[in-house]
Amino acid sequence: MKLRQMGFFILFGIFALLLVGCSSSSSTEESEGSNESKKSEEPKGESKFTGGELHVALNTQPPSLDPHMGTATATRDAARPIFETLVTLNSKYEVQPMLAERFEQSDDGLVYKFYLRKGVKFHNGKELKAEDVVASLERWVAKAGRAKNALGEGKFEILDDYTVQLTLPQPSVGALHVLGATNQFGGIMPKEIIENTPETGITEYVGTGPFKFVEWKQDQYIHYVKNEDYQSPEGTPDGLAGKREALVDDLYINFVSDSSTRVAGMTTEQYDIGIMMPVDSYDQLKSTKNLKNEIALSSGAVIVFNKKQGPLSDPAMRQAFNMGLDYDEIMLAAFTSPEFYRLSPGIMFPEQTDWYTDAGKENYNPNNPELAKKMFKEAGYNGEAIKILTTRDYEYMYNSALVVQAQLEKIGVKVKLDVVDWPTLMQLYTEPSSYDAFTTGFSTVTDPTQHLIFDPTFSGWNDDAKTADLIAKIRTSTTPAEAFPYWEELQEHTWTTQLPYIRFGDMNILYTYNDNVEGFKQFEGVVLWNVGKR
Repeated sequence: MKLRQMGFFILFGIFALLLVGCSSSSSTEESEGSNESKKSEEPKGESKFTGGELHVALNTQPPSLDPHMGTATATRDAARPIFETLVTLNSKYEVQPMLAERFEQSDDGLVYKFYLRKGVKFHNGKELKAEDVVASLERWVAKAGRAKNALGEGKFEILDDYTVQLTLPQPSVGALHVLGATNQFGGIMPKEIIENTPETGITEYVGTGPFKFVEWKQDQYIHYVKNEDYQSPEGTPDGLAGKREALVDDLYINFVSDSSTRVAGMTTEQYDIGIMMPVDSYDQLKSTKNLKNEIALSSGAVIVFNKKQGPLSDPAMRQAFNMGLDYDEIMLAAFTSPEFYRLSPGIMFPEQTDWYTDAGKENYNPNNPELAKKMFKEAGYNGEAIKILTTRDYEYMYNSALVVQAQLEKIGVKVKLDVVDWPTLMQLYTEPSSYDAFTTGFSTVTDPTQHLIFDPTFSGWNDDAKTADLIAKIRTSTTPAEAFPYWEELQEHTWTTQLPYIRFGDMNILYTYNDNVEGFKQFEGVVLWNVGKR
């Protein structure tokens, strides 16, 4: 069997995230730097800003630190300093080595070999071996729907202490990219921890990353310390690839759910970096001398329907719901300015040129209240309240839910909002009896098959035969070009027939950081290595 060696595997035409740098300085170069210049900012040589503490303000407490189970972006951001993956992604979404120093793929796309870096140690002092990788990835595939969907019945094998082989029963267009996924990712941890982990999730947070877990003070913060024995991959930092270094001694991720408190904490320098800053405070943050801001294309703002039970389990009721909505009004309420959102019928971003399509656009943002009234009546709506689950931990979710409620109530549809904190929402959305719809955001994926909405086991339960058939055809295609007609058909079906959710549009998020912070960057979430302070 012939294997072709790969230092990296180029993602088919995936985009670099849109990034706009902003500063309170009057300098045009600082306040309006290009996307590429912002992306490529990296510490050069030995940083003089090492040591001390870095305080990050996160808008919510993560439900867990288990990277295999947690779909929340808060879990991604808080687990990322601890756990690393076999491969990762650079800023062009190309697959790069991480814990594997190199990898090979067979010509038929069925066999992958990964050669591990030697001398990499876990935070408990144990050296990373193939047995740890296999145990971790087997658990990840069992827990993460997108991994199971991409790898199917693929088998991980130990060839020797430093070599792992993945054998697939059929080609998978997204196999390598899902191994480098940034959300609900395949973090590698010691085999012994995997073997002793309860079903509810890991309780020992031991990885190979540049920071070590110290303490999780519930509802307050997670504390990490610099990993003095960290073994970094080589190369210029780029996206999540290349050299990693902890440039501070202590890292604190603080949970600050109240948006005004996050803003106050940034302006008074209580915090060094703010994540998911409130966009209605953008002008205030821009005018504060010591602060810099970055706007980043992030994800899709969505409302997911309960298709298992309740009124919205009927596709006709879902189509009526959609017909009554004005997406632009919803997105403007959620993000206050078009600078922070855009309307687009694509489930994939327009920048993802190999995957973007506007198929089904006739059912995108229909905004026809009179027709919606008629459709609700024809669908058998009898005046029951539609229960929408939402949270103020993410203001855009709450604000979008408020407008949805107002728009539907104008046409005589009762809507009840159940407002809870984010961890509670993530628990409730697994219970079919708890809601009819919930607001959330779906993060970037590198191919359509990774979208949670197409996983029939994900909350909302999109158990649809045509969807499953088309996803299988996309997944087993050998190239995006071969898969695209199936994807176009699936997006058309999603908008015009099945409507498992409504994707209102693409959203940007706001990061704010103190001007004494060096090396700040984001890529699919905040990156906290290679970041120092004066």
